Amino acid sequence: KEMTRVTATALSAIVMLAAGTIASVAWAGDVKGKVTAQGVRSPEGIAVYIDSVPGKTFTPPESHTFVDQSHLAFAPHVVVVQQGTTVEFKNQDNVGHNVYWPAINHNRKLAHNMGTWPQGLSKPFTFNELGDVPLLCNVHPEMSGYIYVAPTPYYALTDKEGGFTIRNVPPGQYTLKTWSEAAKPVSQTVTVGSSGVSVNLTVTK
Repeated sequence: KEMTRVTATALSAIVMLAAGTIASVAWAGDVKGKVTAQGVRSPEGIAVYIDSVPGKTFTPPESHTFVDQSHLAFAPHVVVVQQGTTVEFKNQDNVGHNVYWPAINHNRKLAHNMGTWPQGLSKPFTFNELGDVPLLCNVHPEMSGYIYVAPTPYYALTDKEGGFTIRNVPPGQYTLKTWSEAAKPVSQTVTVGSSGVSVNLTVTK
């Protein structure tokens, strides 16, 4: 009987935990919006992210993000990752490529050169520092790209029209921020409910 009682208590706890998890997901809402770019060629490729969630820390994702060197370009040109993410840089071209960055978030002490490697090989790097990472290749100076390291998993990258969706954000009030290689960053307070929220942002050069 004692074993049955313990088992029943354990099962009850598991059910309550699962119910709480489902409720948390059910209450989460999407942050949808559009970024208008003034004085900038395109509203595409702008990072939009929630700066922090009070009382929460986030485990880095186990899955890696991939940035290819293909047709003498970094592909994608801009990538947003959560802090602690490992990025794999793979050379898809039939020439040697190099990957280096002169700074992270304008801090030149965080500059790093990963070296040069041939077609088909990839090298990983884990980005623990927040902010923008300008990617360059010292073999092909015309190549450039960016990684933006965000502090939370709640981020998105704008499409060609400037549209974005940050999914499954828990209810609360947050600071929404932007980063762009060509525009000044902006921030805006948003309140997220179970039905989500729509936001319009404007960035300028």
